[in-house]
Amino acid sequence: MTDDIIQQQITYYSARAEEYDEWFYRTGRYDRGEEINQRWFNEVAVVKNALYQIGAVENILELACGTGIWTQELLNIGKQITALDASQEVIEINRRKLGSPNVEYRQVDLFSWEPDAEYDLVFFSFWLSHVPPTLVDSFLAKVYTSVRVAGQVFILDSRFEATSTAKNHILENNGDIYITRKLNNEQEFKIVKIFYQPEELHDKLTQVGFHAEVKVTDNYFIYAKGIK
Repeated sequence: MTDDIIQQQITYYSARAEEYDEWFYRTGRYDRGEEINQRWFNEVAVVKNALYQIGAVENILELACGTGIWTQELLNIGKQITALDASQEVIEINRRKLGSPNVEYRQVDLFSWEPDAEYDLVFFSFWLSHVPPTLVDSFLAKVYTSVRVAGQVFILDSRFEATSTAKNHILENNGDIYITRKLNNEQEFKIVKIFYQPEELHDKLTQVGFHAEVKVTDNYFIYAKGIK
């Protein structure tokens, strides 16, 4: 079941590549009206500010880099970024959007990824929630390995909030780790989606060795910093 879901997720994000930004920028099916949209962007600003507080670093590893929404923010603090994603489709959008010689892209399945270098900062957004529970601890151990001593990890993910998803999606707080996602063309995929509580995420990061701090915004986001 896990292998099948992982393959569905990879296929899903490749198929969703051209419409992914609609979710983050609150357009199309994700437009919830001016007031709710502004609430979202205000909370995005809170997370960006927390990220910028890390300050300038030499090298950053971005896991599940996607279409470049956060890669472009990382360019403001990092001299060199190594950006990994399983989907070549989103990598090409990221590359086209940023056009930066300071980003090196690699197509990598993060479930089989093995660290081969250490970085000042390892960053990933809206990814941990898609890692099956049986693989989370081993994945975070790899993240720890890829952070240099005194380096940091920064994680951003979703809180459970009905207005965060598309208007034709229904979030149910039933404890199921699998949810069905629909594309604009009505095609459906089953993926993993886990909403972490701050204490749970803090414990996960501490167990692998990070000195961690976890925070939430009012509605939409959970984010964490960890120091090795």
